[in-house]
Amino acid sequence: MMKKLTFSAMLLALCWGLISSAFAQPTPAPETACFESRKGASEVVKRDLQPGWPNVKCSPKTGAVLWWGDPFDGTVPMGDTPLLEHIPPGKAVVKPRSEKLALMPLCGVACHNGVGPTFTPPKLPTSKKPGPTPTMGAMVADLQNLQHGRGRIWCLDCHHTTQRNKLVDNFGDPVSFDQPQLLCGKCHGDKMRDWRDGIHGKRIGDWASTGKKRWFTCTECHNPHNVQDGARNRGFIQIAPELPPQLPWGMKDAKHELKHGVAH
Repeated sequence: MMKKLTFSAMLLALCWGLISSAFAQPTPAPETACFESRKGASEVVKRDLQPGWPNVKCSPKTGAVLWWGDPFDGTVPMGDTPLLEHIPPGKAVVKPRSEKLALMPLCGVACHNGVGPTFTPPKLPTSKKPGPTPTMGAMVADLQNLQHGRGRIWCLDCHHTTQRNKLVDNFGDPVSFDQPQLLCGKCHGDKMRDWRDGIHGKRIGDWASTGKKRWFTCTECHNPHNVQDGARNRGFIQIAPELPPQLPWGMKDAKHELKHGVAH
């Protein structure tokens, strides 16, 4: 009798284990994120748009995005920009970055609005001369020796005086962090022109000139706080080169690229 009970208990435990494993939730795979244009600017978590169709392919060497399964994933229409009124609504989109900026709530609410428990209402600066700011200096490297502008600009030339979670344009009006071109164009008019014309910066999406495109904005590629970084001293840290793309099946070499399609 005892042996029968023991065998029944073992059989019941085995069946219960099989049932539990069948209904158990699978352990989620760790998230893989790769950056788009600049580390720390915008990252994309790799996922499947549908089975076998990833939203991005990441470089195993650098961690950068090599290919987008959907170039418009997570984008919104770009706001009004001077001289781009001819683009039909919805044809120019950007990826919002405000929620990615970790210091945004702290700057715009807690510190500069005097809401936090240890803060007093802020005093606005009385001159354009930079003063010692130990807290900000700990968060932003080389704050007192900002190389952007070669020492001729400071924080409030770019950040709004009272709305610290906003940038500022030439008229003193607040500008969203999602539209940094309205700020950068104040000084970099030639680059702004080239960006509008599509010969500076980066766009992905439809090939047709009238097609929908995602526009990469200034701060997705440039870090305004260390624009003199890198060996080239021109706003970019050197980019690690990638291997050339694999040739199509059956093609032995790329000598066809040496031939011009049009006779000269």
